[in-house]
Amino acid sequence: LIIGSLTICGILGFFIVPLTIVFFIYLSNILLLIYQRNNELKADPLSDVWNSVRETIASFWDIYARVWHGYELHGVENLPEGPGILVYYHGAIPIDYLYFLSRLFLWKKRLCLSVADHFVFRLPGLKLLLAVTGVIPGTREECLVALKNGYLVSISPGGVREALFSDESYQLMWGNRKGFAQVALEAKVPIIPMYTQNVREGYRMFKERRFFRQLYESTRLPFTPPYGGLPVKFRTYIGKPIPYDPNITTEELVEKVICKGKFLFSFQTKMAVQALISKHQTIPGNIWKALLERFDKRRK
Repeated sequence: LIIGSLTICGILGFFIVPLTIVFFIYLSNILLLIYQRNNELKADPLSDVWNSVRETIASFWDIYARVWHGYELHGVENLPEGPGILVYYHGAIPIDYLYFLSRLFLWKKRLCLSVADHFVFRLPGLKLLLAVTGVIPGTREECLVALKNGYLVSISPGGVREALFSDESYQLMWGNRKGFAQVALEAKVPIIPMYTQNVREGYRMFKERRFFRQLYESTRLPFTPPYGGLPVKFRTYIGKPIPYDPNITTEELVEKVICKGKFLFSFQTKMAVQALISKHQTIPGNIWKALLERFDKRRK
């Protein structure tokens, strides 16, 4: 009985932080429902009348980010005043992206619309939260309308596949996805690359198995659960925008984003980018180093 109890506790320990995050996400949706009922709101979920409750939720997640991951956001000045497309690496759990959204709203009162996988909209009990936080399915038409209305739109071309099957090598798994580049060219907006240091050291997936890969490719549903939740240091870097260029092709734009996205985005030459990787990210990622960075006062 003791051995069995310890085993169960050990297994739960692997998943307790991811489960806590899920709990807080649903709690955020409950808060929105209470706010909606008390104020008898029927307004557009993206309208400013929701800003007070948005700020409350963003403040909670920002406190969580500071306490658990010592979260830092760098490069906000690289975001355009108008519309643009943010392209980011997808961790096992995109909690770093949630931290980014929260801090961006608190600092700039700015809402960034988020393109999500279709399975996200099948999750029960999150409809209002998705609507108020600006999560969209991400069709070409929806993205173009959002950009026309002046919003930032974010997308992870690797999506769920990258979340499930990338690892501490931080390999981008974009395949042949070029839709975001085509939308950027049609909307005549810049692309802004973004990356969070140590996101794979905080949360990981079990090593890829052929069965799970085939299961995902056939169903497009994530069956492998994330584990971890160690309080490693998270730093999100927003790189220099890649400006709209009417003479560039979709393929050239994708190649340019991949080069910048894989190497923290900020520098134009390969040598400078490689120096930045060596300074900010161990490849392959190292959990112990990421934990030490969390409490290293010299790096603050």
